[in-house]
Amino acid sequence: MSIQLAKLSEPAVRDFVAAVNAHDRTAFRAVLTPDATMSDDGTERDLDEWTEREIFSSHGHLDIDKEKAGGRSLIARYSNDTWGEMRTRWDFVVEGGKVTRFETGQA
Repeated sequence: MSIQLAKLSEPAVRDFVAAVNAHDRTAFRAVLTPDATMSDDGTERDLDEWTEREIFSSHGHLDIDKEKAGGRSLIARYSNDTWGEMRTRWDFVVEGGKVTRFETGQA
């Protein structure tokens, strides 16, 4: 059973998930700091290139199963047109109401 978006504890993470699921590039960039960074399965990635490929052009979608660390750590079923659905973890660093870093990978 998924956690409803409105129930996520951390506002910046809630906005991140909402932007991903709406495929809204503008809202997505608005929740990130200009110098935000990310990694996928422990490998540093170019944020713009990765998000375009893994989220926006492939219709990425997050269904949240569990949150921890005050809403800054999620376990989710992530799906996109490229990979189908997989169980993933998402960890966020939030400063000043914006995401400065996120790390994702298989859970």
